[in-house]
Amino acid sequence: MRSVLGLWAIIAVVCVGYMALWPVPVTPKAWDAPENPGYTGIFAPNARLQRLEFLDLAGRSGPEDVAIGPDGMVYVATHDGEIMRLPQSGGKAQVFAQTGGRPLGIEFGPDGMLYVADAYRGLVSVDPDGGVVLLADHAAGVPILYADDVDVGVDGMVYFTDASTRFGAEASGGTLPASVLDLIEHSDNGRVLKYDPITRKTTVFADGLSFPNGVAVGPDGAVYVVETGDYAVWRFPADGGPGQVILANLPGFPDNINKGPDGTFWVGLVSPRNAIMDKLSDSPALRRAVLRLPASMKPAPTRYGFVLRMDAQGKVLETLQDPSGSYALTTGAVTAQDGSVFVSSLTETRLGVLRP
Repeated sequence: MRSVLGLWAIIAVVCVGYMALWPVPVTPKAWDAPENPGYTGIFAPNARLQRLEFLDLAGRSGPEDVAIGPDGMVYVATHDGEIMRLPQSGGKAQVFAQTGGRPLGIEFGPDGMLYVADAYRGLVSVDPDGGVVLLADHAAGVPILYADDVDVGVDGMVYFTDASTRFGAEASGGTLPASVLDLIEHSDNGRVLKYDPITRKTTVFADGLSFPNGVAVGPDGAVYVVETGDYAVWRFPADGGPGQVILANLPGFPDNINKGPDGTFWVGLVSPRNAIMDKLSDSPALRRAVLRLPASMKPAPTRYGFVLRMDAQGKVLETLQDPSGSYALTTGAVTAQDGSVFVSSLTETRLGVLRP
């Protein structure tokens, strides 16, 4: 009996030592997560996303972002580095380009080029024939480790996010593992970059953000940035002056932001907030210990579909939801001229579309 108790004591000591001392790659910072409003009020659950139709992606997965091309076709960034092209009405999806990395945000510029935030490579452009050119992989002497989203102003300036300067998407084993590390650390190391296609120079537009994710340029030139780590949306003036939070304390992890033809914006919530991680926001040691848990015990995204539409001042106008999670991990949405809303996802194998 004593030997059995001794064995359990040794096991307990080893487990405690492992949870306390095993090295992990993060140095979490204490912060104060705001109280989660939950899915109440304007965020109250509905089933509007359950009316989605689906477009086939020819076996590809992870339709992270969508753009409507000058030719009226739908362009979709996918997990394996391919950008697919297909008619808005559906039909056969074809490979338009292969970036050689993991394309996330995509957007057409006034020059007809498709600009791509590639998480593994940086900022790239794709010409109308599918030719890929790397435009930027460093800014201010710092490597671009996690290019996440991109938009282009009417003046041709390209804004894109470098979500984490600490945890590279490729080096961390993918975009999701890197984002988990950065969100757990919460060290406000992300930045928004600006690329000038005339001078071919990349500068820092804004920094000190907690996993800046989506970016969109408004009709007046203001730059809207989704800060995933703080559940917020920022608005920065076009001149690069100080920004302000216009939508705070969202009930989920916000991802992409896309402007619509009516001047409003779609924002995707990829997953509801995690109550445990919110509780541990002011406890760096416990957040570090979370990374030492077995994979089956670590917090994971909840399957739930959710996109919201807001105006230029950050007022939420409506939400589209799927509580069943049949189309989940929604990253954002794009409105076509006919009113069709294409809904993107981190992991799905089809592209959702809500017809008017």
